[in-house]
Amino acid sequence: MLIVGVVSCTNTDQKGSGNSDTTVHAVEKVNTADVALKDAKVQAIYTGYIALKNALVEAKSEVAQKAAATLKTDLANYKGCENTALTAAKIADSKDLVAQRKDFTALSSDVIALFKHAEVTKGAIFVQHCPMANNGEGGDWLSSEEKIQNPYYGDEMMECGRVVETIKPAR
Repeated sequence: MLIVGVVSCTNTDQKGSGNSDTTVHAVEKVNTADVALKDAKVQAIYTGYIALKNALVEAKSEVAQKAAATLKTDLANYKGCENTALTAAKIADSKDLVAQRKDFTALSSDVIALFKHAEVTKGAIFVQHCPMANNGEGGDWLSSEEKIQNPYYGDEMMECGRVVETIKPAR
């Protein structure tokens, strides 16, 4: 029996949620500097994750490798995220953009679980979903802005996706 992802990166207590859809709404750009998390280690993971996501959006596999290597270290240093660090290592070790994007799906699943339970003190983190990613199985990712910039397809289908949840500071 194999249990993957459900227990990775989910050892904190706070949760923020809400639903949003980008279909008709105005888009507000949020810089990663505009998102603050209470735990400095979680903040480092977030910053590294966004750097990786942006490299995949821009289809820059070498930049993605470097970002994933940094993220791997940050994940390995956070209790409960050791398995997710192994996924980041796979991305760091691959020069194949398609393979990097495929592994990004599993990495995102674990990291999204972490951030849903993290304490956001400023800004908002957008959970986004592309139904066409991974041969129609779909794929999720995190973004600092509501505007869709698809890391699974880059310029091929930059705007494919929607916001499915917004993680905000608890009120």
